Amino acid sequence: MNNIPDGFTKSPRRSPLTDPWEPIYVKMAEAGGILAIEVREAHCNGRGFAHGGMIAALSDNTMGMSLVLKARKKFENDKLSAVTLSMTTDYVDSAQICDWLEFRANVLKVGRSIGFTEMKVVAIRDGEERLIARANASFKLV
Repeated sequence: MNNIPDGFTKSPRRSPLTDPWEPIYVKMAEAGGILAIEVREAHCNGRGFAHGGMIAALSDNTMGMSLVLKARKKFENDKLSAVTLSMTTDYVDSAQICDWLEFRANVLKVGRSIGFTEMKVVAIRDGEERLIARANASFKLV
């Protein structure tokens, strides 16, 4: 994709799991972070659409990142991180190669030791948005 939407930059966070899916883009929003990719063959299953495992992994990353940023600000502690306690994902539609896929997190609550998040995964093509998945997760702050 030559035209990355405004506000997105390449994500500085890397991991062995997500390296094959690079480039991954990030943008911060008031409710939480947004990760995004342009769906390519490396993101797809044997049927040629975005793999549910990839969607779940990037959903988990987005929700965790968003929660940690809010918790660090709330508790004025840059060393906080989080581990996933539980996560559910509902798949509503399928994303296709060349779709711009956004993982939009919303932090619901940051408690002293546990946080709650939700998100929507949206595919965008030619200005049209389609809901691909929704997810909810709880995290343990460490």
